[in-house]
Amino acid sequence: MNTKYIDLIDQTYFFPTEEFKLEDKTLHFHDIDLMELVEQYGSPLKFTYLPKISDNIQRAQKWFHNAFAKADYKGKYYYCYCTKSSHFKHVLDTALSNDIHIETSSAFDIDIIKSLKSQGKIKDDTFIISNGFKREKYIDNIGDLINSGHKNCIPIIDNYEELDLLTNVTNKKFLVGIRIASEEEPKFEFYTSRLGIGYKNITAFYKNQIQNNKQVSLKMLHFFINTGIRDNAYYWNELHKCLKVYVNLKKICPSLDSLNIGGGFPIKNSLAFDFDYEYMINEIVSQIKLVCDEAEVDVPHIFTEFGSFTVGESGGAIYKVLYQKQQNDREKWNMINSSFITTLPDSWAISKRFIMLALNRWNDEYERVLLGGLTCDSDDYYNSEQNINAIYLPKYHKDKDLYIGFFNTGAYQETIGGYGGLQHCLIPAPKHILIDKDEKGNITTQVFKEQQTSEQMLGILGY
Repeated sequence: MNTKYIDLIDQTYFFPTEEFKLEDKTLHFHDIDLMELVEQYGSPLKFTYLPKISDNIQRAQKWFHNAFAKADYKGKYYYCYCTKSSHFKHVLDTALSNDIHIETSSAFDIDIIKSLKSQGKIKDDTFIISNGFKREKYIDNIGDLINSGHKNCIPIIDNYEELDLLTNVTNKKFLVGIRIASEEEPKFEFYTSRLGIGYKNITAFYKNQIQNNKQVSLKMLHFFINTGIRDNAYYWNELHKCLKVYVNLKKICPSLDSLNIGGGFPIKNSLAFDFDYEYMINEIVSQIKLVCDEAEVDVPHIFTEFGSFTVGESGGAIYKVLYQKQQNDREKWNMINSSFITTLPDSWAISKRFIMLALNRWNDEYERVLLGGLTCDSDDYYNSEQNINAIYLPKYHKDKDLYIGFFNTGAYQETIGGYGGLQHCLIPAPKHILIDKDEKGNITTQVFKEQQTSEQMLGILGY
């Protein structure tokens, strides 16, 4: 009988994959021996594999380049990184080494931009796309950037008052975009996005506030939907509604030359993940060209804001199974040496699933289990994988250590989890290491942050 964990993986998935393989009976991720990491740094452990960031950026740039050539598309493509996915310096440094641009979401984002500019990593011609609802400090910081001579700073207008607020903080001429308030899928609890200006109101807004304003030029329409880029009728319908606004506005606004199709590229959340990126990009580019050609207007430059796609697949978390609790005749709880709520908050908050694999003991028999975290919260658990409503791991044995890894966790988890701050039940944030390659292609590792200490938490609490 095929009762070993390796048999289960082999018969369930196409394994090995481009990033995972089994070597010397242990799991390797991008040729990194994960058990060696555990032996060197211990667990729980968070890691960031920096080369994957550049790899995904370059893949997308290539796909768009090829799609432009295939469609004879005359515009340019600009890859923007959505900083809210991960603000860490090592992420921004790596991303910016790939000829990209930046999308910001808040006031402090602009402080990061200023720091990177002072280091020469961002130039005056780097596009800074500023999204989000803008409070006073955000407006002031955008004004500082424009006043400093950053000509490609483009605040995206989210509401009817923002343009007046921006013109109050600068006397320079500047570019703006307008965010379209997209209509959401019927399954959402609201009908229209809280962000942006409605489809039917954009042309009137342009005529009333921008058309005769000599200080401001409209450069960009910004289109984004919560469900992200998907090959379904809803996405294509919303894209065509956006393109209708674009071509109508382009006819009365010569400065409008760019379309931002936002983010939302999915990333692998299972070994069974299947998404044809190239097909989607080819279709998006060809649809934009078709609509513009029919309307006899120039095609726009295309901007994207890929966040999770940029950084998500670079991250991982490693835990040790501490103990198994048999709570009834059916349920076995494997208790990990950390907390899902604090280290993988999306698994708790929105039931997000990540790739989960055992690091060792692949030749042992497997069993069905539930995974429990260390907090006293009943919601601190992980109970299924994306493609199957269960978790299977090598059988627990108190004399055989079992380590498990969660992969593609690099987007949002640290900031949502309150990195460096208080953690639920004061379970400490784990050690975080950076993995890179040197000039010869050899794997290098370094500690970014040690595991959080009680002194650090007590200091935050005022003790």
